Amino acid sequence: MDVNELTSIFSDAIYLVVAMVGVLVVPSLLVGLIIAVFQAATQVNEQTLSFLPRLVLTLLMVLFSGQWLLQQISDLFDRLFMNIPHIIG
Repeated sequence: MDVNELTSIFSDAIYLVVAMVGVLVVPSLLVGLIIAVFQAATQVNEQTLSFLPRLVLTLLMVLFSGQWLLQQISDLFDRLFMNIPHIIG
């Protein structure tokens, strides 16, 4: 196995991790930012006001994008598993 194929495998894996984190975390960050602006404007400093909507949104994102996330992980695993003889030899 040459360096280009190994680099391709690692770049695909890193891209997948970034995409998965982006799908799960970015919406939560946006909601957190909106709530932080609201709290700053109204001077309400309640921790649960910030935590609960982000938790619900993250769980909803896992619910809606979970199948896609598992499919992407499965595709990467299948690619790695099928290339084991080529990687070793």
